[in-house]
Amino acid sequence: QVQLVESGGGAVQAGGSLRLSCAASGFTFGNFAVAWFRQAPWKDCNVVAALTKSGETTVYADSVKGRFTISRDNANNTMYRKMNSLKPEDTAVYYCAAKAWYNGPYYQENGMDYWGKGTLVTVSS
Repeated sequence: QVQLVESGGGAVQAGGSLRLSCAASGFTFGNFAVAWFRQAPWKDCNVVAALTKSGETTVYADSVKGRFTISRDNANNTMYRKMNSLKPEDTAVYYCAAKAWYNGPYYQENGMDYWGKGTLVTVSS
């Protein structure tokens, strides 16, 4: 059974940090480009960051550049995102997603093959 399971969300004050994890199972994680998306209340889902199969190339949304870091551990079928200097506008449900057999960073919401169920991050001012 294919699964992506996010963890590490929660409530934090502005300026704080969180580290999210996404554990993959049921497929060969190393063959998939991965990405983090987020959806704030009453807003569209948007990509936060994307990472190639090898982990060598990353892409970040302008809104999180310099504050968020995405990484992966293919040996342990897990991807991570470290979020620093959190702002109230970072409040959202965060999803990890995977795209099969893509050689670059991939971040088209409609093209992802697998999705996690999401984890809520709430940043208070």
